[in-house]
Amino acid sequence: MKIIIAFAALIAVALAAPVGTQQETVLVKETPSDNIGLGNYNYGYQLSDGQSKQESAEVVNGGTDEQFLKVQGSYSFADPSTNVVYTVNYVADETGFHPQGEHLPQA
Repeated sequence: MKIIIAFAALIAVALAAPVGTQQETVLVKETPSDNIGLGNYNYGYQLSDGQSKQESAEVVNGGTDEQFLKVQGSYSFADPSTNVVYTVNYVADETGFHPQGEHLPQA
């Protein structure tokens, strides 16, 4: 009986162990040399698991009280259960964040 209990405990521990995960590898990384945190910027990356992001921004009405940062970009990710890649394109400006994607509900 003790052998059966020990064997059941061993199986329970093995089933509770986390499944091995694959480390993501950076495939592409774009880093601008002129981005010092003030004003315009561009950046992007792509990972081996299907994630990617591209983004750029510009200062609109710079030097005035109505100054704002207009950001345009996109990001993608893969659903691990279906391997479907979803992409979201967006604009963020003085009126808010405006995402668009085939999988997103339309207004």
